Amino acid sequence: MKQRATAILASVGLALASAAHADPALLPPGDHTRPLPFKRLDRRYVLHLPPAASSEPLPLVIAFHGGGGNAAGFQKYAGLDAVADRESFAVVYPDGTWRFSGGSQHSALRGGLLTWNAGRCCGWSMDNRVDDVGFTLKVIDSVSKLARIDRTRVYATGHSNGAMMAYRLAAEASDRIAAIAPVAGGMNLKTPFAPARAMPVLHIHSTTDPRALYAGGENRSFAGVTVHHEPVVAGLRQWEKRNACNGPAKELERRSQPAPNGKGEHTAVHITASCPASTPVELWKLTGPGHAWP
Repeated sequence: MKQRATAILASVGLALASAAHADPALLPPGDHTRPLPFKRLDRRYVLHLPPAASSEPLPLVIAFHGGGGNAAGFQKYAGLDAVADRESFAVVYPDGTWRFSGGSQHSALRGGLLTWNAGRCCGWSMDNRVDDVGFTLKVIDSVSKLARIDRTRVYATGHSNGAMMAYRLAAEASDRIAAIAPVAGGMNLKTPFAPARAMPVLHIHSTTDPRALYAGGENRSFAGVTVHHEPVVAGLRQWEKRNACNGPAKELERRSQPAPNGKGEHTAVHITASCPASTPVELWKLTGPGHAWP
């Protein structure tokens, strides 16, 4: 009798789980491209949901493409989907903007050369003060209606101009973001740095990056426009202060591996500041990869 009761309860549990996943308001696992008009602009995002069914809400990673890229291209480039499937989290790849005509994205560039308004970079989106923070928050709200998302575990990453956008999102909407991991793009804010709360930060950057300059300065972007870059360490120092870190940063780990071209080695140095355990500020300081997603 006890075994039968256990079997019945298990069957009921499976039926309830199946019914929950059959909720027509929720999307199935896989990739989904969704339009999301925002402030008279035609915008969209790509959402990747892992295959493993779970009764627990999923963490969400927002992945911003670099300047001149797009959501679909970054999804293929970054390799985050495989990690999401293995670790059971959702990834959303929003599209930036470029030129618009009559309130609609220019058809010749739709889904192509897109940028983010990250403050002091980049391109059309910066020049026209596109509200990319507001758009990203709307993306979070939209995804939360289509999948079971844990709103306390929403993270942001991005490459190049997308890394800058992750920084801006953290600085201006820290109440909605749990942590950030920018890659090959420093904090380049136009407004004063004043996040509402402390934020865990992991920055990954090559000192040999020819485009997003590690030490700061000006150079030409992909579109031939001059872009100013703040020093990577200067941005991290602001977060260290906000996170109540103290004492000098220290090296935790150093790794070396052969360069992909067979010439020399790449070096990665893991550096961390003396911060509270809940809000670390860490840097992977690379030598060799250049302006790449490592």
